[in-house]
Amino acid sequence: MAKSDGLSVKILSKIRGFYVMIEFVITVLITIVLMYTFRQNTHPIRRTWGKMQTFLMGFSIKQTGEASPSTTLLVMNHQSLVDIVALETIYPKNLCWIAKKEIEDIPLFGHIIPAPRMISIDRNDKRSLIKMIKEGKERVSEGRVLAMFPEGTRGRGDRLLKFQSGAKILAEKLELIVQPAIIVGARHVFDSKNIDAHSGEVKVIYLDPINPKEDEQWFEKMYHTMEERLTLELASK
Repeated sequence: MAKSDGLSVKILSKIRGFYVMIEFVITVLITIVLMYTFRQNTHPIRRTWGKMQTFLMGFSIKQTGEASPSTTLLVMNHQSLVDIVALETIYPKNLCWIAKKEIEDIPLFGHIIPAPRMISIDRNDKRSLIKMIKEGKERVSEGRVLAMFPEGTRGRGDRLLKFQSGAKILAEKLELIVQPAIIVGARHVFDSKNIDAHSGEVKVIYLDPINPKEDEQWFEKMYHTMEERLTLELASK
């Protein structure tokens, strides 16, 4: 009986996963059209989309700590598409995501980068770093907050992957105030690699902001602080 129940749960999570994938693509395409139509209002459009996703995907968001008003670069661990949904839903300012160029290259869906004026980087092109710094400076001057996943890829959510150097270079070149955040539970809600989806809660934990000018080892210390907090949160579940 237990095996039968376990199989049923797996089948249902797969069905739910395919539903989430389909509705996610459809709603993103609609959102892209709206953002191109109303170019000056992409932030409220994305926030509305995020809130709609929490309903359609069946999850809630629990926030711990506060988004610092002085933040100009937000860095987070990455485990699921739900990470972006959660932050677009609750973050008070207009985020500018820095994403890999491969996303922008996806037919139709890739317009999710230029429509709201996000930044794409080609990790195989050294000139892309100059582009990131130039466009990052422009977005910050417009009052936006840059957002990055310094791991550079999605992890399993059970540990922090090694950080890439992009966030460090960007923060130091532009003298940004960096706020780290930990996201817990997003991969359980939707695992796009295995097409699994469940209802549940996603926790977003804001940690203390950092001024890189005050400590040369800030990047390494930030990694360890985030790693320790993630470990603590997972142990308490």
